[in-house]
Amino acid sequence: MSAVATDDHSGGPTIGRHGAGRDPFMRTRFAVPARPPTFMRRERLVGKLDEGVQRPLTMVSGAAGAGKTLLVADWALGLDQPVAWLTVDAADQAPGVFWSYVLEAVRVSGVRISQEIDRPADASRVDDRLLAWLAADLGDRSRPAIVVLDEYERLAGAAQIADQLQFLLHHAGQALRLVLVTRTEPLLPLHRYRLDGSMTEIRGAELAFTPEEATTLLGLHGLQVSDGAAQALVERTQGWAAGLRLGALAAQQSGDPDTYLKEFEAGESTIADFLLAEVLKKQPDATQDLLLRVSTVNPFTPALANALTGRTDAEQILAGLQRDNAFVEPLGHGCYRLHPLFAEILRSHLRLRSPGLDIEMHRRASRWLSRYGSLAETLAHGAAAGDWDFTAGALVDELAIGELFTGLESNDLAELFSRMAPETASPAAELVFAASGLLDHDLERGLRHLRQAEEALEADPADPADMAAAQLSCALLETLAARLTGSPGRAEKAAEAAEELRPCIPDELLSRHPEVTALLQTHLGSSRLWAGRFEDARLALSAAAASPGGVSTALPRQESLGHLALIEYLNGWTGRAQRHARAAMSEAERFSVPHSSGSSLGLLVLAAIAVDRNELREAKAHLDRATSTSNGAGDPVVAAGRAIIGSRLLLACGKPQAALTATATPVPAAVASPWAQEHAALVSSAAYLAEGDTKAALDVVARAAEHGSASAVAAAQAQLAAGHHAEALILLDGVPVHGGLGPAVTVRATLARAQAADQAGDAARARRLVAQALLDARRDRLRRPFLEIRPWIRSFLGSDPVRGLADGWLLQGQGQGQGQGPQAEPGPDREPPRTVMVEQLSSREREVLQRLAQVMSTEEIAADLYLSVNTVKTHLKSIYRKLGVNRRSDAVRRARELRQL
Repeated sequence: MSAVATDDHSGGPTIGRHGAGRDPFMRTRFAVPARPPTFMRRERLVGKLDEGVQRPLTMVSGAAGAGKTLLVADWALGLDQPVAWLTVDAADQAPGVFWSYVLEAVRVSGVRISQEIDRPADASRVDDRLLAWLAADLGDRSRPAIVVLDEYERLAGAAQIADQLQFLLHHAGQALRLVLVTRTEPLLPLHRYRLDGSMTEIRGAELAFTPEEATTLLGLHGLQVSDGAAQALVERTQGWAAGLRLGALAAQQSGDPDTYLKEFEAGESTIADFLLAEVLKKQPDATQDLLLRVSTVNPFTPALANALTGRTDAEQILAGLQRDNAFVEPLGHGCYRLHPLFAEILRSHLRLRSPGLDIEMHRRASRWLSRYGSLAETLAHGAAAGDWDFTAGALVDELAIGELFTGLESNDLAELFSRMAPETASPAAELVFAASGLLDHDLERGLRHLRQAEEALEADPADPADMAAAQLSCALLETLAARLTGSPGRAEKAAEAAEELRPCIPDELLSRHPEVTALLQTHLGSSRLWAGRFEDARLALSAAAASPGGVSTALPRQESLGHLALIEYLNGWTGRAQRHARAAMSEAERFSVPHSSGSSLGLLVLAAIAVDRNELREAKAHLDRATSTSNGAGDPVVAAGRAIIGSRLLLACGKPQAALTATATPVPAAVASPWAQEHAALVSSAAYLAEGDTKAALDVVARAAEHGSASAVAAAQAQLAAGHHAEALILLDGVPVHGGLGPAVTVRATLARAQAADQAGDAARARRLVAQALLDARRDRLRRPFLEIRPWIRSFLGSDPVRGLADGWLLQGQGQGQGQGPQAEPGPDREPPRTVMVEQLSSREREVLQRLAQVMSTEEIAADLYLSVNTVKTHLKSIYRKLGVNRRSDAVRRARELRQL
């Protein structure tokens, strides 16, 4: 094949058995296209590429068939350093998919990058932190890395990817050389690159063949023609490489090549007529049949071609077609492809010549690929054939139903099965319908199909061993349904069924799908948490959080960490809760996991901790982010947590009636959650006390006191408000001093004991207890317990040595001994005081502030510190709050006044 039929070289899948690590990458997309025997090296363009690669960006842009790909491939193969080559696919519109392939292309080329740079888990987004890591990693190399993105026009509308490429080019600096091979201009600020001289362009005019080059090209095809004939061909085709080659191929069959080339026309219908008449119909009948059939599965292997044709000689036929330059191209790894234009024309011709045969080809391909190929290819061809029973069965038999919920391909799978015919009624199809319903939080639809799937499996006469994967998939969906409906008993039963089925599933199949076990443990742990069985929940959730599998288990790991954070918070351990919540958010950033119930819970816990610390603006920011996602909308744990923490923030902002309203609506669930009821009662009691309604507060906590220690403390506080210190002490005596409870509970209990002692006339004991509470609260900066009992606490905080324990984190005045009460931050909608900085900046906040003083943008700070932009914005909000300012310039000025810079 000549050099000029080179517009696009879209790679195809490497076809191998499922067991080969389940690698989702199409390896041939990383291969630099080979130069065919009729290739003609064009030194003028190769020299320009050599010159251009000294700059960060090179763009080779021209029409289809302009010879772009092989020009760059020839140049790349002649370099003395590795080149990362990626042939872009239309599926790369999703940023997560695109950057996964870019990272793999760099690694395949031999460029070493850190294993810590993981490919994203979510197809729809990529965090800037990953790109910052990549830029920094490339910067450590002695020579710049060269990355070629071929067929980049397939991402013409992907503005987000263009922005990310611009970000990487900017921050990688001289460490990266990017070559874009494209039909259209990319959505990059090309005017800026042109203005500062950091870009080289080779466009259509330069790609066009000159008459001299055309003469040489025709000679490589065995045509010795006059200069006039070559000139006529160049004029008629405007030097278009594919047109030249089409003319050369046609002229080879003509008795008068000179005349043919002078009269050659390359209109669309002419090209089609030529390919059909001069390429297809020149082949023997068996070869024509093979070409028409394989056009439906392009690219393909000889073995797949044999399966489609019922022959055994496809390898010899394809090798002959390749030698004859008959639009069949080798891709390496035993794969071939038809020229895309040729394949398109053949498919159209097949539909006209043999209606319905293309559907049969997809059906045969799906069966063959289910044994020898990848699951993704199997499902794609099964869906194209409209054979939904088989397609759903392939997914379930592979134990891949969990991939609908997590992993890089989850969106693609969901979209594929959204086209499944509603009348499909096999057990596997019912399971897929059920999974789709639960994924969309459509419980009615999901549960209906789940019941139908269970009934169909019970009635199926097949060998139980053959049904194990379907039954385990059913158990997985049962645990999810139990979690979403708040049915802990149902979850336990489903988990037991899953455990009994595990010995029936091949270990190799389970190891390929770690997400199944991770999801089972996550759903079970969430259900146990809803039931208030914290220790049992911790066992399941910890196992899920420790799951292997990288991308495929990133989402259940994140969700499990979020649930563990909530357990620690409910037990009063704010420090542990914060670590788990941050780990959940870090998991999201590392794999670009989307917002989910896990990220919602992590944010909710961070909001709750911020309320306990009286950092109300930060609490509101976390709560708003948690509320902005709807992925956790069907999870009762998330719904209850959102209601309770939102009501606590309202109460802290001085809105007791709004807090009462927020806790009034119960969370829909089959079984009531004891901790959800208890904490709703705690907020209601505190709200009634804030309004001076002691009787209502006593009534609320009287019904909740039996739930646990936090309820007993709240009941004691209500009794103290009513002046009943003896009754309060009785309640507090039931709160264990060393019962596994954290300071968020024990500090309130200690303060309640101090109030009771003070009411009983024992001021010395009260003072000692206040001091103990301050010691316990100081590490986690728990300010709310002290603010909740104003003004009683003021007299104690103004005296030595208690005042020293409160200075610097609780009291205004920073140790000035003015006897002021605890600092009460205003509500999130009001300005904090500017006169006193109560809380010191953290080390990370100082790092952000230092870069702020250097007039760096938010994006530049994020890249410099290897943080996400959202994380930097959160730090900025905290800095503004602590410094009592609203603007960057004021923050820098104020920090200098306070010697923070």
